[in-house]
Amino acid sequence: MIDLLIAGGGPAGLSAAIRAAARGMEAVVVEPRTAPVDKACGEGIMPSGVAALRELGVAVSGHPLRGIRYVEGARGTEAAFRGPPGLGVRRTTLHAALHARAMELGVRIVPGKVAEVRHGHDRVAACGLTARWLIAADGLHSPVRRGLGLDGPVSTVRRYGLRRHFRVAPWTEFVEVHWSRHGEAYVTPLGDGLVGVAVLSGERRAYESHLASFPRLAAMLAGRDTGPVRGAGPLRQRVRARQAGHVLLVGDAAGYVDALTGEGVALAVATAGAAVDALASGRPQDYPARWDRLTRRHRLLTGGLLALAGHPATARMIEPAAHRAPALFRAAVRALQ
Repeated sequence: MIDLLIAGGGPAGLSAAIRAAARGMEAVVVEPRTAPVDKACGEGIMPSGVAALRELGVAVSGHPLRGIRYVEGARGTEAAFRGPPGLGVRRTTLHAALHARAMELGVRIVPGKVAEVRHGHDRVAACGLTARWLIAADGLHSPVRRGLGLDGPVSTVRRYGLRRHFRVAPWTEFVEVHWSRHGEAYVTPLGDGLVGVAVLSGERRAYESHLASFPRLAAMLAGRDTGPVRGAGPLRQRVRARQAGHVLLVGDAAGYVDALTGEGVALAVATAGAAVDALASGRPQDYPARWDRLTRRHRLLTGGLLALAGHPATARMIEPAAHRAPALFRAAVRALQ
């Protein structure tokens, strides 16, 4: 019998598979798409995420990220990371590196999609496979989570993300967060004459319409777009529980607040590792508390920023507040790194 079946072959699922294989467990990933997979993503990895990938033996190249800069109009306020940098990485590059490491460790990847999970006394079955445990890493709108009845109440805060790439040389080693009363734009340097620009907003509009809310940025990027616009949302996902029998939820499937602080990949790797470690130690019941500890700071800070960003009057105060209290801004950025 398989030790660990993993629904979803994104960063969370592949990280879980790599960690499991390194601990001597047989891991099988069920994923319908072929590698490398692209999706809407800010493409910035926090320093903690870079370190976690390195610990998994995943070699990935990208553009160094030295910190975060908040921008409104012509004014900007920045806070550098303490210690090693983060990394701006194309989503496809990251996925290819994770996939290669999983293959190197003998992880089996089966084409398919987990839609129904059947529970036994000491096992689970899905897609014609039987395993001792299943990790659901199947994304923001997880079919496994929904099928198990673990979806929480629908949030009244409905925000969406769109991302596009632009052929322009990165002008900074900071992730720039541009603020407006309509939402935020996140500029991530990716190297090789490329930047990614993700927009987050509660307003459902075309990407070009969102970008027009940031005139200075839009002027810098005019005529330089490349590739399709990719989107995701609604972002806020509430979850009733992160374990149901022999199933553990990790990454976005385990619940999501918002992409405001750019910690998606770092948290995906961290929660996947915590789930595998709990299983390997024979204490799966410890995982929900570990998840809570790993994500608490992110949830508090992101929730606070989201509350401010959700109202035009207070959203316009965020960059000025960072400018007036740089020490507090640095402390918040370093808490997230």
